[in-house]
Amino acid sequence: MKVFQKAILPLGYKANGVKAGIKKSGKLDLALIYSSFPAVVSCKNTANVFKAAPVQLNIKNLKKSKFFQAIIANSGNANAFTGKIGLRDAEIMGTTIARELSINKENVLVASTGIIGKKLPIEKIQSSVHCLAQGLSVKGIDLAKKAIMTTDKFAKEITVRLNVAGKTVTLCGVAKGAGMIAPNMATMLVFIFTDANITKQALERALSISTDNTFNCITVDGCMSTNDTVILMSNGQAGNKLIDLEKNFYIFSQSLDKVCLELAKMIVSDGEGATKLIRLKVDTAKSYSEAKKIALAIANSNLFKTAMYASSDNILGRIVASVGSVGVGIKEDKLKIKYSPLTKKEVDIVVSLNRGNSSAVVYTSDLTHEYVKINAEYN
Repeated sequence: MKVFQKAILPLGYKANGVKAGIKKSGKLDLALIYSSFPAVVSCKNTANVFKAAPVQLNIKNLKKSKFFQAIIANSGNANAFTGKIGLRDAEIMGTTIARELSINKENVLVASTGIIGKKLPIEKIQSSVHCLAQGLSVKGIDLAKKAIMTTDKFAKEITVRLNVAGKTVTLCGVAKGAGMIAPNMATMLVFIFTDANITKQALERALSISTDNTFNCITVDGCMSTNDTVILMSNGQAGNKLIDLEKNFYIFSQSLDKVCLELAKMIVSDGEGATKLIRLKVDTAKSYSEAKKIALAIANSNLFKTAMYASSDNILGRIVASVGSVGVGIKEDKLKIKYSPLTKKEVDIVVSLNRGNSSAVVYTSDLTHEYVKINAEYN
């Protein structure tokens, strides 16, 4: 496995990003990723009851179509809590780019991120679609990755190449996310592209495993969004022997884990105002669910997170209080806590319960004055 800290599109993909005028800042805000060949897709969406219009549209299209060729995404407006008008605008967004690319509208996935509750300026998107499609190129991923950003300080990107029975397979991932980050997805858009020849069943299984161990194990502020979307697209152009649940699945799944974990850690590192990436492991628990529940109780504690920001001696007490709040019958004399120097940018914390053989790892960030400032001024 070779890892590249940049986005390199696999065979058969092109991308672009343009300024549609959705953002007041005038920055890039409309992205397109296109596969010249039909691709199988797996998609994970927010657990929020109030799913944004593009999420609802994707769920419908995924039931209708076996193959997809395009993802169109905008930043600056979430098109969430916008009712029937929002659904109409999401459909227009998909239909307009489908017409421009000469593909079926059901073969398009749509994503949005930004302010909730405001009507999408669909006219601006419609007028920008021609330029967006005409500018597609292999290097256009560098524009697309920036066009999906909101409060992000940097673009999240990674590429992994692996050998599958003598053929080179590429996985490329880009993501946005910095605030409203909580388990069971976060305020994130994650797009992963591969040229692997793989069955739909294997693709679904691989993404489920990776999502559970990465994007569902991060938290910045414990707040759940309406727009969270992780899309994995595979067009088979690498020409490798078919990957299924039995053949070459492990090496593909392992590589996907790497892509997802690195993107997840980048999202936490870029948590709004964050100065530290915290890896929190709870081990020797009775079960994985117990370990994860306790890890999240610590990671979502504002007292813990502010103490981490200050590198405070109070950190031990904050952890103990959080563990005790879960209501699990842990004996005080069995609880052991270790952590690396709190002044570092990356901190490791291990909480040992000494009551079993299971463990879980979550990633979080500290909570700073800047977080309040960013979210107070966000509009």
